[in-house]
Amino acid sequence: MKIFCVGRNYAEHAKELGNDIPDEPVIFMKPKSALLQAHMPFYYPEFTNDLHYEVELVLRISKNGKYIQERYASRYYNGITVGIDFTARDLQSELKQKGLPWEKAKAWDNSAAIGTWKDLNPDAHRKHFNFCLYKNKELVQQGNSGNMLFAFDKIVANISQYFSLNIGDVIFTGTPPGVGECVVGDELEAFLEDDSLLKVEIK
Repeated sequence: MKIFCVGRNYAEHAKELGNDIPDEPVIFMKPKSALLQAHMPFYYPEFTNDLHYEVELVLRISKNGKYIQERYASRYYNGITVGIDFTARDLQSELKQKGLPWEKAKAWDNSAAIGTWKDLNPDAHRKHFNFCLYKNKELVQQGNSGNMLFAFDKIVANISQYFSLNIGDVIFTGTPPGVGECVVGDELEAFLEDDSLLKVEIK
């Protein structure tokens, strides 16, 4: 199982972090050990003092594929949910300044929280999905897949040019603006449309 992530897929988020708008999807990966299992506690990691939440739409790959054409990409995923890409922002900034990889800031154990899956039909790639994140009952992030720089099918096709996609792989499709810090005691709740699919308490 592989966890693919798309960076800078919402223009406003790229701007808020001072990043350039990309010409093609920015892809990075998390290992399987990054997945926060359902109903498992999330503990604030000891190596950061600036833990950030990033809410995202997440796709579930349902068919093995390689070199997938964009027009056929919707056949390769059949589920959607919301997820939180937890980021050690201070560590990420330090690594970026040194021109080093981001894995220590992005891919550590339990850094990828994934909510309850919703099934998708083959025409779902034409629909735009609303999603949002609340921190301690206060709305902190909201997005719509229609504002993505690269839509679902474009992402799937692009990733498959470099990596084989396998049943059970997941893709975090990028975060909208509004990312911010979370601390011990915070409660995060992510919604897809009107459905609450993910709750995480920072311990």
